[in-house]
Amino acid sequence: MTTQLGLPDAIQACLFDLDGVVTKTAVVHAAAWKETFDAFLRERDGADFRPFTDSDYDEYVDGRPRADGVRTFLASRGIDLPEGGPDDPPDALTVGGVGNRKNELVLEKIRNDGVQPYEGTLRYIDAVRAAGLATAIVSSSANTLDVLRSIDAERLFDVRVDGVVARERGLPGKPRPDTFLAAARDLGVEPSRAAVFEDALAGMEAGRSGHFGYVVGVDRVGQTDALYAHGADHVVKDLAELGGDA
Repeated sequence: MTTQLGLPDAIQACLFDLDGVVTKTAVVHAAAWKETFDAFLRERDGADFRPFTDSDYDEYVDGRPRADGVRTFLASRGIDLPEGGPDDPPDALTVGGVGNRKNELVLEKIRNDGVQPYEGTLRYIDAVRAAGLATAIVSSSANTLDVLRSIDAERLFDVRVDGVVARERGLPGKPRPDTFLAAARDLGVEPSRAAVFEDALAGMEAGRSGHFGYVVGVDRVGQTDALYAHGADHVVKDLAELGGDA
């Protein structure tokens, strides 16, 4: 049955990222990060600041836990902030504060504009489940459950490993494979029998380093070559391309 889904026969479970794979929220996150970092850099460097770019988002932020994204991008600009904590106010000049400012912005954008799913992905997940494969949602977002409920998709996943669960369990985020490995373990499936579906370069690296059975890159922004270079076995523009009557 898995060949009809575009997957190797050995695959028993599918592990899906949220933003950019299931929902059209990756662009919302990217916009919130740009607004956050540009304001920070403008305040720090004045009118000559170098803006946050799409390439910065892809390389340093996309797919990573919020605090890791702050650290990694700022390190690329030679900036080192105090860590602070997860409850820092959004105007604090700390890793926690910058991350919380971004989260405030993304939640505001979601409240104002709503969340839209990728219908091809939802149909594909329905086909995956109909074929008897287990499913998990694996995301760095702490807002995963609310987003899934807003599109009536919580029911599509047997297991959820998100930013909240990762913090509770002390799991490092992507590009480390630990969250995907935890999802496979919760499903009772060996990584070699699980497929990873990701749109972020950090997610590709997680799939490769975790030795998963198949890594599918979802190219929403024209980065097919980079997805392959970072570990994809196959790249599609939409999961409908994989089959399963999606």
